[in-house]
Amino acid sequence: MEHENHNHTNHQHHDSVENEHSHGHHHGGHDHSHMVDDFKKRFFISIVITIPILALSPMIQGFLGVDWRFPFDYYILFALSTFVFFYGGWPFITGAIDELKDRSPGMMTLIGLAIVVAYGYSTLTVFGWEGKDFFWELATLIDIMLLGHWVEMRSVMGASNALEQLVKLMPNEAHKIDENNDNVQDVPLANLVNGDYVLVKPGEKVPVDGLIIEGKSAVDESLLTGESVPIEKSKGDEVIGGSVNKEGSLTVQVEKTGEDSFLSQVVTMVKEAQESKSKTQDLTNRAAKWLFYLALFAGFVTLVIWLLLGYPFDVAIERMVTVMVITCPHALGLAAPLVVAVSTSISAKKGLLIRNRANFEGARNLNAVVFDKTGTLTRGEFGVTDIVTNDSHQEEDVIAYAASIEQHSEHPIATGIIQAAKDKQITWSKVADFESITGKGIQGTVDGKVVNVVSPKYVQEKQFKYDKEVFEQLSEEVKTVVFVLVNESIIGMIALADMIRETAKEAVASLNKQGIHPIMLTGDNQKVANWVADQLGIDEVYAEVMPDDKANQVKKIRQKGWKVAMTGDGVNDAPALATADLGIAIGAGTDVAMETADVVLVRSNPNDVVALMDLSQKTYRKMVQNLWWAAGYNIFSIPLAAGILAPIGIILSPAVGAVLMSLSTIIVAINAKLLKA
Repeated sequence: MEHENHNHTNHQHHDSVENEHSHGHHHGGHDHSHMVDDFKKRFFISIVITIPILALSPMIQGFLGVDWRFPFDYYILFALSTFVFFYGGWPFITGAIDELKDRSPGMMTLIGLAIVVAYGYSTLTVFGWEGKDFFWELATLIDIMLLGHWVEMRSVMGASNALEQLVKLMPNEAHKIDENNDNVQDVPLANLVNGDYVLVKPGEKVPVDGLIIEGKSAVDESLLTGESVPIEKSKGDEVIGGSVNKEGSLTVQVEKTGEDSFLSQVVTMVKEAQESKSKTQDLTNRAAKWLFYLALFAGFVTLVIWLLLGYPFDVAIERMVTVMVITCPHALGLAAPLVVAVSTSISAKKGLLIRNRANFEGARNLNAVVFDKTGTLTRGEFGVTDIVTNDSHQEEDVIAYAASIEQHSEHPIATGIIQAAKDKQITWSKVADFESITGKGIQGTVDGKVVNVVSPKYVQEKQFKYDKEVFEQLSEEVKTVVFVLVNESIIGMIALADMIRETAKEAVASLNKQGIHPIMLTGDNQKVANWVADQLGIDEVYAEVMPDDKANQVKKIRQKGWKVAMTGDGVNDAPALATADLGIAIGAGTDVAMETADVVLVRSNPNDVVALMDLSQKTYRKMVQNLWWAAGYNIFSIPLAAGILAPIGIILSPAVGAVLMSLSTIIVAINAKLLKA
């Protein structure tokens, strides 16, 4: 329906990129929560006023076998109904006008037609026209439609704050170094110009794209490039704004700021990809469109036939109005929203947050699922895979010494070693004289012995002897190898790799079984990618893909005519998530990826991708069943309302039509509740 893709337009962009991105992206610009509250308020107020309308309606009184008539009761009924028509019906009237302007009549036009006809005709009966009024049908129709829209909008999470989230990745300020006297002062990012020098302290985000002038550090670019391991950077290397400086201090010369920066370009790509997504017209809207034409056609045909048969105009018009009011299906207004609400609550319990209904419903037709490697198929964190010892030491000794030294380091390798010690329940000792040998490793004293955890480069430079064959084999598998030395002699090596998620293996196996192609896309090098793909059973691998090229890769896969889902967790995945037919963000990832995605997997479990497709299939099936129930009622009742059986004395009174209508609504509601995960 019309409001499904409304996005927040009023992005208050703070931070550096304020002036560049303040144009926001329009998708129908309504504040979503405000609209939900508006429908809710209109629904509750209208339903309260419907109670006296029902009590005052002659048809309902006749139905109940009571007579509560009193002088001028008609005018009170008219006044109350007028209020419900204008207050409760307003969103549908304006919606119908919008649809007609776009020349695409749908649900709003159908509801608009029915309530305008019912109100117009009933008003005439109040002021002297012969015939029965439809005020109670008008009021109940508006109530049910308001309820349907409210339920639906509440279960559709509207706003997309991707751009806001991206901008948040940038720090607000930078430590600018004054060239003359080396003073450091904090300035807003907007004040930096190319050629300025900034200081980036350990643990801080790099504020701009630039060149390192002095200093050495490991920089974590995983959010931006998908590279799983922090990259050692030193003088002359480039850094990207938004990446995280891990351990050393860096002096960076500013090269790009504002709109030219890498992050801003990602913002622009996300924006373009989001705007190029078509607004999928959902099933109900298509059904409503046909029912709208059917209602007009059936109404006029009925009028003409009754007049040709020689009946007075007021009788003919009453038949016509009955047909048009009955054609507007209460059930159709609820058919989809109720299924949506049930499937949204099931999905939330399963840890799937659905943000774009239309794309989620299309998940049943997927041919390929593209997985980002780091953080999706793998955990994005180092784990110990192999421990190689020399003859005189146990594995426990190697880990204990390494963990003792690494306990104070923030480096991912340290985290992996500490975790391995915890898993094996190995206790580590206190360390003294701890120091970092930049680019080579770390050193300290444990129980009076000098212990080093060092890189292969250090070992090769010092020409230590070690098992080169085992080392080569581990390197072939693209594992990171560190050597543990005690008093300058090697006691073993520890190999670490990005740990593969067990659930990823299951997910890939399920997809293969269903004939859906699993594809891996990563910024990591070909060897790492192939090793992970072999472990998982993925045949199609695209490695060393630059972040801005991920969206192109997805486009290429789509050009085969395939429907493609993209699963990822980094900023670098955001444009690809927005380009795919279905963007799935792994929940432990970044806010940006989650904001660009159609679905967010809270549990970071690739298996949930399979569950998601299954739920999409079931949801669609329920929707089709409900639409048949809702439309079936119309197909059955329109000829009766038109008076096809009048020759044998059967004319469907609006009251009976109303009972049938209520029945179809109840059936649709029960059927929606039967949706099971």
